[in-house]
Amino acid sequence: MTSGSYQQFCPVSMAAEVLCTRWTMVLVRELVAGTTRFNDLRRGMPRMSPALLSKRLKELEENGVVKRVPVAGEPGVMEYHLTPAGKELGPIVEAMGVWGQRWTETQPQLEKLDAGLLMWDMRRSIRISELPARRNVIQFIYPECRPAERNWWMVVDPQEGADLCMVEPGFNVDLYIHTDLRTMTAIWMGLDTPAKAVGEDRMTVTGDRVLEKNMLKWLGLSSIAGVKKQVA
Repeated sequence: MTSGSYQQFCPVSMAAEVLCTRWTMVLVRELVAGTTRFNDLRRGMPRMSPALLSKRLKELEENGVVKRVPVAGEPGVMEYHLTPAGKELGPIVEAMGVWGQRWTETQPQLEKLDAGLLMWDMRRSIRISELPARRNVIQFIYPECRPAERNWWMVVDPQEGADLCMVEPGFNVDLYIHTDLRTMTAIWMGLDTPAKAVGEDRMTVTGDRVLEKNMLKWLGLSSIAGVKKQVA
């Protein structure tokens, strides 16, 4: 990353040379969240090109932030794991998220909608222990989205974890959540609630009454959902 060097001995500028190129901190966010495989990293950053992702991973590896680890039983397949230096970035990523939630405007935040990113984030935050001890299938329907992003299925199994499907998984659906993408994003970010959305006819929830009643428990909101906004 010497081509973007600030030519300063200051540790802040040295860290910025490693971490402040486009997409790098977003990539670190995904790694800190536990994502290790290339295709899964892409799902967490759907607007980042594969070529740039490969470049940023290589740069982070060269700077000792990540290391490639062979996957046992899968010849030629590698995972990207944080090194001790990379793990030390966890609190920094969290602090940036808290700052962004507290000090950025709500309106612009909710104009940057991405169904794939939202559903991927929701998948990994699902609280499996708050769901009935069986396979649970929840379908999210965003009627205003283009056909490829309109229907999403969350299949949650106490043994196998949570899986996200863009095509019908072939199981009976236990709960249908019909709403617009903006409303669901606001709920997950802690800027709205299911009760308010249902009361204002922005959301319809039908199916298993236990799943419906405990939605906020199993949904597992964003880790910064509880941060109070300080701007209008």
